[in-house]
Amino acid sequence: MPRASLSMTSKAPKLLHDALGAIASAAEFVAGVSLTQYAAEKMRRSAVERQLEILGEACSRLARLDSSLLTSVTNLKLAIDLRNRIIHGYDAVDDEIVYLTVTEDLTELKLALTGLLDSLRNAP
Repeated sequence: MPRASLSMTSKAPKLLHDALGAIASAAEFVAGVSLTQYAAEKMRRSAVERQLEILGEACSRLARLDSSLLTSVTNLKLAIDLRNRIIHGYDAVDDEIVYLTVTEDLTELKLALTGLLDSLRNAP
């Protein structure tokens, strides 16, 4: 687990909570839903995309606090890049990629962010 310089700022715990909350919400919104169902429900897609925007923005702000996180935290850059795609390329968002990201790719990021938050809590 990366031992980042995040402890030097009081912003880090809030950003980590925001990111973890967004991961949890996105996962909740797709739980028990097939890709076909997800693609057919505009409100669900919008809700998931909003959570991924929050996740990506929180991760981007964390990376600005400590740029080493971009290489040391699995899928941090993925979250940032996906946020940028959703916001700037909204007309080219692929529902399958979003769905698979939420259902398959965020577990490692969640574990890494949880580890960072725990290390901040346990820091002297």
